[in-house]
Amino acid sequence: MKVLLVDDHPLILSALQTVIQSAGDDVTVVGVETAAQAHGTLAEADDFDLVLLDLALGEDDGFEVLRDLRQGHPALPVVVVSATERHSDVLRAVDMGAMGFVPKRTSNRELVGALGMVMAGGVYIPPMMLGLMSLLPGMAPADAAEGAGDGPPTVGQLARAEPQQVNRSMASLGLTPRQSDVLALLLKGLPNKLIARELKVSVETVKDHVAAVLRALGVSSRTQAVLAVSQMSQDGSYSTRRAVS
Repeated sequence: MKVLLVDDHPLILSALQTVIQSAGDDVTVVGVETAAQAHGTLAEADDFDLVLLDLALGEDDGFEVLRDLRQGHPALPVVVVSATERHSDVLRAVDMGAMGFVPKRTSNRELVGALGMVMAGGVYIPPMMLGLMSLLPGMAPADAAEGAGDGPPTVGQLARAEPQQVNRSMASLGLTPRQSDVLALLLKGLPNKLIARELKVSVETVKDHVAAVLRALGVSSRTQAVLAVSQMSQDGSYSTRRAVS
């Protein structure tokens, strides 16, 4: 596995390189400090398997860099590694196509596990942030009636799994093989046009499949779908990895 690490802090860059390389003898990490260096490195080599991107890159806006990476290299998964843990940043990163969001205070073991999940075709969201599902439209907490009017929900309430997220499998979703292909590409952050090109179908057909997938997951947006599948993946009961032909 070859990883491009983008972080403008030399000490953190070095520490992350050491942690990631410890994941296996076949892991190679290339570290750069700026967006320009990242784009240049990717232009010179097309054999990278993963990009780890810090959102704080000095004068560069990390979200703009994420957008450029997703547009320029749509098949290359990008995982955000950031000191921020704001819910809005997590949602924005996922909505822009990030395959994971890893806080910098995450343990070395969790970081390696997160990268393994992404390389296996999953999407990593920190377990403590999965309660975001409860705050999204149409995804009210199962116990919202409990303690109503007693103030904001507790962390435990927000993190509690929704009924539709417990012990689910691909079979229980009732997706067709083509819908499963669409879901796998949707989770990679590909827009409908690129999904249509990949699957050799019309954009209208893709829209129909995306709508069916969202209904099956019980969500109303791509961001919610990513979070839902992420929670399923971290429960060990769901996999989105498919061979798309």
